[in-house]
Amino acid sequence: MLAAALPLSAAHAQTAAPRDTPYPGTLQLEVDATDIARRVLHARQRIPVQAGPLTLLFPQWIQGNHSPSGPIDKLAGLRIRGNGQTIGWTRDPLDVYAFQLTVPDGVSEIELDFDMLTPTGSNQGRVVMTPDMLNVQWNQVALYPAGYYARGIQIAPTLKLPPGWQAGTALDLDSRQGDTLRYRAVPFDTLLDSPVYAGRHYKQIDLDPGAKVPVRINIVADAPKFLEAKPEQIKLHRELVSQAYKLFGSHHYDHYDFLFSLSSQMSGNGLEHHRSSENGVDPDYFTGWDGASIVGRDLLAHEFVHSWNGKYRRPAGITSSNFNQPLSDGLLWVYEGQTQYWGYVLTARAGLWKPEFARDALAMVAARYADDRPGMSWRSIQDTTLDPVIAMRRPKSYGSYQLSEDYYSGGQLVWLAVDAKLRALSGEKRSLDDFARGFFGGENGDYQVKPYQFEDVVAALNQVAAFDWASFLRERIDAKAPPLDGLAASGWKLSYTDTPSDFMKFAEADRKYTDLTYSLGLNLSGDGAITTVRWDGPAFNAGIAPGSTLLAVNGYTASGERLKDAVTAAKDGKHPIELIVKNADVIKTVRIDYRDGLRYPKLERIDGAPDRLSKIFAPR
Repeated sequence: MLAAALPLSAAHAQTAAPRDTPYPGTLQLEVDATDIARRVLHARQRIPVQAGPLTLLFPQWIQGNHSPSGPIDKLAGLRIRGNGQTIGWTRDPLDVYAFQLTVPDGVSEIELDFDMLTPTGSNQGRVVMTPDMLNVQWNQVALYPAGYYARGIQIAPTLKLPPGWQAGTALDLDSRQGDTLRYRAVPFDTLLDSPVYAGRHYKQIDLDPGAKVPVRINIVADAPKFLEAKPEQIKLHRELVSQAYKLFGSHHYDHYDFLFSLSSQMSGNGLEHHRSSENGVDPDYFTGWDGASIVGRDLLAHEFVHSWNGKYRRPAGITSSNFNQPLSDGLLWVYEGQTQYWGYVLTARAGLWKPEFARDALAMVAARYADDRPGMSWRSIQDTTLDPVIAMRRPKSYGSYQLSEDYYSGGQLVWLAVDAKLRALSGEKRSLDDFARGFFGGENGDYQVKPYQFEDVVAALNQVAAFDWASFLRERIDAKAPPLDGLAASGWKLSYTDTPSDFMKFAEADRKYTDLTYSLGLNLSGDGAITTVRWDGPAFNAGIAPGSTLLAVNGYTASGERLKDAVTAAKDGKHPIELIVKNADVIKTVRIDYRDGLRYPKLERIDGAPDRLSKIFAPR
């Protein structure tokens, strides 16, 4: 028997729609970040109010996350007072991010106290507090009144740090007393777009010396030794800024701050903002310069590009009036896909990647879509723009078949095809660089967001070279097939070799796995865990599932090298690949009939074709 539907709570009231009118008064926010041992942020707010019903919102939709992922589950201890008296609140039963209350007569200001219980382990979410550093994302420690555009709400933030710590942020410091930092009042949307990285071990480096508009990198690290950047390393990061300016021709900020954590304790991160970016990598970024840190060097370039593509120019569906209205992510293949493209390009142009590393990195992207994306038979890149909401960035068991936010790398390949086509149409005189300058450029210091639609992208491409760009883009974004034609149009083709490139060796070392994606169709971690299995690949067809553990290879204790040796030996057709695999509590012997040896992707020139890719990666 079906239960009768329960009536809505009498306390439920429709949350007021935001209005483009200033909120009366300035909100005060104080965040105490000194409880690093327990990893708790203590927040106190004072909000000017009027008597009557009031709804307070906890930010839900954070733009760079592309999903309703505001960590409301980690908010605890919310108490509201007015004139010293407790004011009761109820949570909206249809919107758990909304808190409803009634302000009593005679109360002109309410005071909020609550705690943000940040993750104490990565299984709870991204770790943002360690004994040596922290990342304050203001959306986690501030509520705001419903019924107003976020830009119309002024808020004055204060942050108390552990003793002696230093901080980097795009916010302008008003004063510092001891370890308490008072920042100038800003609109609420600017606050949430201006996070803080702070740490015991901190260094700031000027990346554009002598410029009227400063660009700085603010580094926090697990230990002082990781802060030591050599002059030649700093020079390459300065060249990144220079190459970005040459590409876009303008900048839309009064200063820019890279916030950069070098840590094995605080989780890695990459999140864009208008005047800053959050970037987190392993601690040996500088000290292991010639090693595995090479793999992640495109992160800073990617997030820097977002200041133009994603923050200044933004898809109309992602331009909302507050942080609790749903976002429409349909143009993420522009927002993220083209940013992914420029991230690789600017990393190469700046010299952070040598040309061969840039090509090897692109080879890995191309191989993924040539041989590791059977999911492209039933999904399109356009459909994957819904993944941030569908999956909320949770791990997937068979990512090659389910797909996972392929608007990043799949979109990158689409824009490679666009760039090559522009060059061909114009007789090599124009390129996607011209689109970038025309579409993302503008007046220096222009803060106003300029939304765009698909039709605006098409029109801007036609300004560079007339063509049926709408069909060209839709054929690749909507197709249930990988967008690989741009590689050949750039003068290169994908091939495979039995020896991994240096870049791939660094990738294996960085991620601590053995990559056999394009041979057996699996990846093996250092402890023997089978982390991924390619759908319909040899390992999959032999009955191996991700999450299993490899115990033995041809009668010997398992290791990545032994598994590689077995794949090589099996090429003669006489030596089997026999594995002992543990899946949950079941241990079984698995034989894989695979004879093609080790396969690692690389790019090769196409004889007689113009080498557009080398020109794309060449510095300006």
